Amino acid sequence: MNAQKTRSITLKHLLIDGKRMIGLKFYPDKVIQSLVKTLPDIKWSDAYHMAYFENNPTNLGLVYSTFRDVAWVDGKYFYRDKPLHSPVKEEKQFSLKQFRNRKTVPCYRRCPEEYLQKLELKKYSINTARTYTGLFEGFINYYKDLSLLEIGEQEIRDYLSYQVALGRSDSMLNQIINSIKFYYEVVLGMPNRFYDMERPLKREKLPEVLSRDEAQRILNCTHNIKHRCMLATIYSAGLRIGELLNLRIKDIDSSRMMIRIEGAKGGKDRYSLLSKSLIQGLRKYYKLFKPIEYLFEGPQKKPYSSTSVRKILKRSCLKAGIRKRVYPHTLRHSFATHLLEQGTDLRSIQMLMGHDNLTTTEIYTHVANTTMNTIKNPLD
Repeated sequence: MNAQKTRSITLKHLLIDGKRMIGLKFYPDKVIQSLVKTLPDIKWSDAYHMAYFENNPTNLGLVYSTFRDVAWVDGKYFYRDKPLHSPVKEEKQFSLKQFRNRKTVPCYRRCPEEYLQKLELKKYSINTARTYTGLFEGFINYYKDLSLLEIGEQEIRDYLSYQVALGRSDSMLNQIINSIKFYYEVVLGMPNRFYDMERPLKREKLPEVLSRDEAQRILNCTHNIKHRCMLATIYSAGLRIGELLNLRIKDIDSSRMMIRIEGAKGGKDRYSLLSKSLIQGLRKYYKLFKPIEYLFEGPQKKPYSSTSVRKILKRSCLKAGIRKRVYPHTLRHSFATHLLEQGTDLRSIQMLMGHDNLTTTEIYTHVANTTMNTIKNPLD
């Protein structure tokens, strides 16, 4: 079972000699290599460092049937017509109008219309669309004298080197690359053009977590019942802030003591835990505030804003005397860590957190004190 969990194959679109191919990218593994050789007319590409064969429905079906119960087939890069970013429900979607009506200086090179349309068709959230548009416009204005099709990999590398010299973070550099790849690979349908583009080395940064005492102190210092219920919901169910803001009254299932999260990251629904103490607080809150549709509503009965939630949390941390940098996502990390510390298995935590890959969940083993508490310090 452990070997099966670690095996995976990533599907890629390849264009070789003018023909569409299915690329199979995987780490060296005797079982996978043996099965790959059974696929019809399979070949190896030194340029892309992966096996490939003709892209047709029959071969695609063979991939899934061949590796069923042996390896996980990751198709997130292959199925490009699927929305790449699931929109947050009821969040204002990206609008072309606001970008068309912008006032820009005469020499400013604006984002191509087809770029904006593709963002809208794929239902990107307003924040992601703004980020991609702004970063891509920064890139194309760096090369004002070149048409977009004249810009090659060397120009992109030069631009990224310029951004590194400006001190951009790894996260920002990755977003710049994504915004550029979005145009050439998604808008123009050129999936291989910048396949070998170097990205910053992935840093294994551990999440910041609170102790149970710190989490409880934050809640105790949040005296407004609505605000306390919001923070308690994030912590007790391990929610992302967008998931909290999109909760509807009907998503609270008190008979089964579960919370339903719809349209979460990756467009997936899931269930999480409903705390007994939280449900008592929610009932008091409901009688006082009488929300209509959303569990936590702002002015005009619209969803509460993420900025307001962050401000609430910041004030409560100050009152509780907590000096750590605490964000709503810190409460989510703390939820997973505390579950692990009390003996909950990783697979259950993965399900509650909505992680696609168990590897993502395993990071909490590095911050949980379960193992540390069993080790005797030599100073003691």
